[in-house]
Amino acid sequence: MVEAIKNEEDIITLAIETSCDETSVSVLKNGRTILSNVIHSQIEQHKKFGGVVPEVASRQHIELINDVIEKALKESGKSFNDITHVGVTYGPGLVGALLVGLSAGKAIALARDIPLNGVNHIEGHIYANFLEHPNLEPPFIALIVSGGHSHLVHMKDYGEYEILGRTRDDAAGEAFDKVARALGLGYPGGPLIDKLAKEGNNEKIKFPRAYLEGNSFDFSFSGLKSSVLNYINTQKMKNEPIIVEDVAASFQQAVIDVLVEKTVHLALEKSVSQVVLAGGVAANSGLRNSLINRCEKHEIDVKFPSLILCTDNAAMIGCVAYYEYIRGKRHGYDLNAVPNLKL
Repeated sequence: MVEAIKNEEDIITLAIETSCDETSVSVLKNGRTILSNVIHSQIEQHKKFGGVVPEVASRQHIELINDVIEKALKESGKSFNDITHVGVTYGPGLVGALLVGLSAGKAIALARDIPLNGVNHIEGHIYANFLEHPNLEPPFIALIVSGGHSHLVHMKDYGEYEILGRTRDDAAGEAFDKVARALGLGYPGGPLIDKLAKEGNNEKIKFPRAYLEGNSFDFSFSGLKSSVLNYINTQKMKNEPIIVEDVAASFQQAVIDVLVEKTVHLALEKSVSQVVLAGGVAANSGLRNSLINRCEKHEIDVKFPSLILCTDNAAMIGCVAYYEYIRGKRHGYDLNAVPNLKL
C-alpha cells in the first residue's frame, strides 16, 4: 500500500491532458479531491470530418491550452505558487496533441522548479474510479474500453498491473464509431448507438461474438464490425429495409456480451471481488447494466465513474500523478511523447 510523503500538509497537483481531442486541466488536492476539472471538447470541430483529424486537434490544443490552465487555476482557488507538482499525459495518443500538453507541463514545472510526473493515459482511465469512489482500493479487475483501447487488467496495487487482455484489432469504441458511420448516424458513434439501442430489439439480428481461442482474455471486434457492414450492404442490395434501431441494439449486445463474459470470467479466475469499468465506452448504459447484473450473480462489486470522468479529462491524470509523486517517481525535462505507450 502506498504511504504518502509526510513533509507536506496538502499535495496540490496541476494536471494536463491533451492526448486526443479534449484540452483538459485539473487541480487536485491529495490525489482524490478535485478542486477543478476543466474540459474543452473539440467534438464539434471534428464532426464534419467523421472523426478526429490529428492536425486540427493539435492546432486547437495550442490555441486553448493557456486559457484552460488559467480557468482551472481560477476555479480551484489556487495559483502557480500553490502547486506541488505537475502531472501530464505523455502517451498513448496523437503525437502532436500530446506534445502540446507535455510542453505546457514541462514549462510550468521548470518555471516553478517543481517535480514533473508523466502519466500513462490508459492508467488514468482506471484511476478515474478512485476519484468517484474515495474508499476504493486495489486489488481489482479493470475493464478499460475506449476508442483506441480494450484492456482487461488485474490491478494488484497502485502502479502494479497484470495485463491479461488486449484488443487484437478494432477496439470497442472504434467499432462503435465505424458502425455508426455505416448507419449514417454521425460522430461520435458510441452515445448515438447506445441511445438507438434502447429502442431496438437486441436479439433481432444474430451478429457473431468473438470469444477467441481457449482461455484467452483478448478482444477482437473487426469481425463483428465486418458482419454489421455486410448485413447493411446485403439489405441494400435486396432493397429490404434496414431497421437502424435493431441493428444498433444487436451490434451493441454482441459487443457487451463479449466484454462482460471475459471480465467476469477473469474476476472469478483471479478470485477478485471487485470490478471497475473505465474509458469512454464505460459511459454506455447497456454495458453498465449488463456488467452489474452479471456480477451480482457472483457477488462481485462493480464500480464505474460518472459520465464526465469517463471521457478524457485531466483529473484522472492528476490522480495517477499524485500516486507516482508520493512513491518518489520523477520525470526529467527530456520526457517525450510516446504515441504507442503501453500500460
